[in-house]
Amino acid sequence: MIKKINIWYLSSLIISVVVAIPILVIFSSFFENTSEYRIILRETFLVDYIFNSLILLIGVMSLTSVIGIVCSYLISFYDFIGVNFFKWALILSFAIPAYIYSYSLSAFFENYGTAYSILKGIFGEANYNLYIPKPDGILGAIIALSFSIFGYVYVLTGLSFRYQSQNLIDLGKNLGFSKKKTFFKIILPAARPSIVAGLSLVAMETLSDFGSVSFFGVSTLTTGIYNAWITFDDLTLANRLSFYLLIFIFGLLILENISRKKAQYHSPTKDSFEIKNKIKLFGYKSAFAFIFCFFIFFISFMFPLLQMGYWTYLFPKYLFELNLINLISNTLILVFFSCCLLITFGILSNYGNRITKSKFLQSLTTFSISGYAIPGVILAIAYISFISFLDENLLQSKNYNIKSLFIGTIFGLIIVYFIRFYSLANNGIKSGYLKINYSIDESAYLLGYSKIKTFNKIHLPYLKNSIFLVIILLLIEIVKELPITLIMRPFNFDTFATIAYAYASQDLLEAAAAPAIILILISSVFILITSRFILKDQT
Repeated sequence: MIKKINIWYLSSLIISVVVAIPILVIFSSFFENTSEYRIILRETFLVDYIFNSLILLIGVMSLTSVIGIVCSYLISFYDFIGVNFFKWALILSFAIPAYIYSYSLSAFFENYGTAYSILKGIFGEANYNLYIPKPDGILGAIIALSFSIFGYVYVLTGLSFRYQSQNLIDLGKNLGFSKKKTFFKIILPAARPSIVAGLSLVAMETLSDFGSVSFFGVSTLTTGIYNAWITFDDLTLANRLSFYLLIFIFGLLILENISRKKAQYHSPTKDSFEIKNKIKLFGYKSAFAFIFCFFIFFISFMFPLLQMGYWTYLFPKYLFELNLINLISNTLILVFFSCCLLITFGILSNYGNRITKSKFLQSLTTFSISGYAIPGVILAIAYISFISFLDENLLQSKNYNIKSLFIGTIFGLIIVYFIRFYSLANNGIKSGYLKINYSIDESAYLLGYSKIKTFNKIHLPYLKNSIFLVIILLLIEIVKELPITLIMRPFNFDTFATIAYAYASQDLLEAAAAPAIILILISSVFILITSRFILKDQT
């Protein structure tokens, strides 16, 4: 038994170390010399970078928490017109990259944009630009990011709400709580792990975003990182700014773990779970629930989709110029191999942590998953730096060039995807494991089950929904990923994201609409196929 435990421990340790290597590269750069731009940055823009990053983070987390929690609560606890449609339709927001949403938002509200054309067509000629709001700057970035990534909170919280027992609701009634008090005192605290997991992903996505903030001209730590690397050619300073981002993420994780302490959120036994009955809504209450969910669905998905469709309709030549077969095959190759790798090692790492109960291993895992907080371009450069270091210092044989294997290849691209998105796989599967009481494992061992059999017969059925959830998140993230693909891809290897970026970088936003809308549709198909497994009613 000791040998098996050591094998699991060693496997989890290796996974965590591999994922943590680029982070260690960034940490080591903190002690290296940088250019004079560091002094200029410290005395001029650094305070603005930090302040804007905090405002952006607070704004996005506040808006996504409200949208995600309210939508998941309405759909999980109430029955109203369209509830079965909104249950899966709301997660279609995952299909919209934040930078594409930013383009749509700007194009719709800009002077003589789509909103102006609509008003002109309805009411005739007038100076409508005076009355059309201009959601640009940090407000535009908050809106674009929030409506693109609120699905993290919605899906994870919704899963938790659907697992909550009728006994919790009956407990509130027995205590004389109103529905409002029951929600805030019992239901919401019970869903805390899932809410925190969703918000942590939102925070990491917000801090690492570059497309939206650069489009709206917002100076954040991420734009500072890009400027340090691209404009001033100072990779060490870029890594040092990334180090500050990591410290901030670690602080959030530590504070959450301290506040949660040893609280448990799963039912002690399976027999204690009683399927809750949805409350049927009528009249104005049903209308309010429908209007709220429809508004969120329209703004988060239909609005950018219609804007991209409008541009594609006006400029169809860009659609016909795309090599669709090549782009689709390239995208599917990346999605398939990356998902297989991430799911397999995410399960392996979580199970290893569970059976070894090693605090060191859990701390190392927490450290390694923070790679999601690093901007993709910096993560790719850190990976290239590490491979170059190995090639130049440890593998100096002229007959063995590892750069040709790990840099500028699909294999190298998938490895960086693995490092970037390991947090999604790990956290998603971990949230499923939080629902499995350790006493279940001990009972299985007493019945003579081996650890492998316990995993296959007991853990996997519990983890099924979490695994499908992780697949959805990974599919959408990989399809939308831009900076890593641009840097690590082989020559002439394009995806819809890179083609859209190429057009946008040439100020041809109308041309970028064609690959953007196909990217959205591909992502939507993945969501529709897999959502039936994770959002179906529990029986």
